[in-house]
Order: sequence, then structure tokens, then C-alpha cells
Amino acid sequence: MANNYELPSELKEWIIKQRRYLHKYPELSHREIKTRQYIREQLEQMNLRPVSYTGKDVVADLTGSSTGPVIAVRADMDALEVEEETGLPFASEIPGVMHACGHDGHMAIVLGVAKHLSRHPKMVNGTVRFIFQHAEETVPGGAEELIKAGVLDGVSAILGCHLWEPLPKGKTGFLGGPVMAGADRFSVSVQGKGGHGSMPHLTVDPVLVSTHAIQQLYHIVSRQVAPNYPAVLSIGELKMGSAYNIIPDKAYFSGTVRYFNPEVQKLFQKNIKQIMEGVCTSFGASYDFDYDIGEPPLINDDSLINFVRKQAEDVLPSGKIVPAQQSLGGEDFAYYSNEIPAAYFFLGIGDPGKTYGHHHPKFDIDEEMMAAGTEILLRSAVNFLKTNQ
Repeated sequence: MANNYELPSELKEWIIKQRRYLHKYPELSHREIKTRQYIREQLEQMNLRPVSYTGKDVVADLTGSSTGPVIAVRADMDALEVEEETGLPFASEIPGVMHACGHDGHMAIVLGVAKHLSRHPKMVNGTVRFIFQHAEETVPGGAEELIKAGVLDGVSAILGCHLWEPLPKGKTGFLGGPVMAGADRFSVSVQGKGGHGSMPHLTVDPVLVSTHAIQQLYHIVSRQVAPNYPAVLSIGELKMGSAYNIIPDKAYFSGTVRYFNPEVQKLFQKNIKQIMEGVCTSFGASYDFDYDIGEPPLINDDSLINFVRKQAEDVLPSGKIVPAQQSLGGEDFAYYSNEIPAAYFFLGIGDPGKTYGHHHPKFDIDEEMMAAGTEILLRSAVNFLKTNQ
């Protein structure tokens, strides 16, 4: 039975083939129509019966020869609004859309798990649920929709992984507890009084108000958040004026906050509003403030992630298994982790000076790591079912 864990070379090649096809035809969040159809076809060829919980996802159960618990394995399907510049022979054929975050690889990995287990169903003492999720890159995302539709009903645990450029290639990272941050968005509109640039004394300058406010907002992390709580506030959008010599009536900016501790999230909400109130009052301006709560922190179940790490020890040399670093990036797998025990790990694909970060137009993955991801998920799912009868 132990030998059945090992992936034959033809399956490894098949996984790469799946990734390259999916990379070639990326689709944006909530529009994964052809991707969804392709995944369904592959699962049907394995004699599985895919269904959809939301009309945008693909889910298939593989039940073995004996009854038992259900464990889910999840992959995300959506691509990004990025014009690809990799020059790969299988580069995106969809203008302005690219798999620049590794989701093509994630789908291929989970398809590999499904294909292998469909060949060896006696390995499965229970049910493995394969979840191909839409819209990871947006808020609200697909995970929240799937949970509301009941995809986790009866599921004991869930597994996922990320091909991860910040981690050196060949290494695999595991961390218990909070591993990826909660990610919220805020936006501010400042209302002033416009006028000619030669007469600023007759205006209420929203440019000046906004720049003062932004400087104060950046001090929230350094002076309001305790140093032992990782947190970030970043402004990514700033719009004001349309002529070099006219002070505009309005200014607009938006940004993101990242956190692990829910109390820090509350602090951000309170302090952003407090700063805007104080700055606008001092200049005689007014403001509108919107705060949109995004995905929560992704929290790995300590017991489950340690279990998965032990499975990895049978796949990779010990020197390749390392503690993962907390990331202030957001990931909507977090919604699953807030519902049931979850384990999310990282497959290293980084090579300093040679690779590009996630969401970059030249981003690419190390395809060799897909086999490792497949086997770790495979072993974890099968052995979880064995030990939780």
C-alpha cells in the first residue's frame, strides 16, 4: 500500500500538462467558465461526478471502499488582470489576463491528487472532497459563497497549499496558528473648496488635507499598534485634481490594512476615522469614510498542520522542510479555517535574482514543486482518513 503513495512519472508529466493548458487560458474572478468546464471534464474522465454549489465552482467527492470521515482539498481557479510578459511557449492567449499567482499550478496539483486516488480508491477510508473554488482574488470571494452554500457540511478538515515565491525553491513551509493576515480595504473622500492656485487663501485645499491625513494614518502602526502585533497600513490609490493651476474641490484616496489580531482591526477602524475627523476639522473640510471588511486571518490548526508536516517528511529531505513565515498577504482560504480545522502550507518556488513575485507580469512557477505538493496532499488526506475513523 505504501508504494501507492508514489506518483508515477507519467502522472507527474500529466500534472505539468494540466498546468500548462490552464495557464494558457486564464479567466478572471467570477468568470471562470471555460476553466470550470475543463476541470469538470477531467474529473468526469476519472469517473467522478462533479457538482457545483454556487454555479461558479466545481466540487467532486471520491468515496473509497469503506465509510469514514470527509476531508476536503481545495484549489483556487481564478487569474489576474495582468498582461503576461513571460515569453513562455504556453503563455496566456487571453489579452490582459494571466495566471500570475500560481492558481494554474494549484488546480493541476489537486487534479493530480484526484487522478491518483481515482486509480487507487482502496486507499481512501472515507471521502475526499475536491473543491475547485472560484474568485479567490476578489472580495467578496468564492470561499465565503461556497461555505454559505454548504460545501463544508459534514467535512472534518480541509487542506490547501500555495506555490510561494518568497520561499526558496525546493523548500516547503509549515506554520501553526495565524499564517496569513486579515485584509481590509478603506476609502476616503475629502470635500474642500476649490479655486485658483494663485489664491489658496480663498480655498479649502483637499490636496493639503489629504496629504496631512495620510501622513498621520501611516503613524497608526508605529504609534498605536503594539510592536509585537504585525500590522500594515498602505495607501495604494490617490486621485485629486485635473489641472496644474487649479486647486480641486475634492480628493480621494484608498488603501488596505493587514492584521492578525482582531483587536488591531478594531483599532484601525477607530483611528482612521478619528484622524480624518481631526484633520478635516482643523482645515475646515469634510469627509466620507468607508471601511470594507475583507477576509479574516488564515489560522492553521496546530495539530493538523503538524500532521501534514509529518507527511511531508516522507516526500522531501528534512532540510527542505522549514518553518513558514507569517505573511501579511490575504488569502480567502481563511474562511474555511474559521469554520473547521484547516492546514495551509507553502511550496517554495523562489530563486533570488531569477524569479518574479506574485502578480508580476513575468511571474512563473517551478513546475517540479507540483509533484511534491500533490504527494503531500495525497498522503495527508489518505492518512487523515485512516487515523480518524
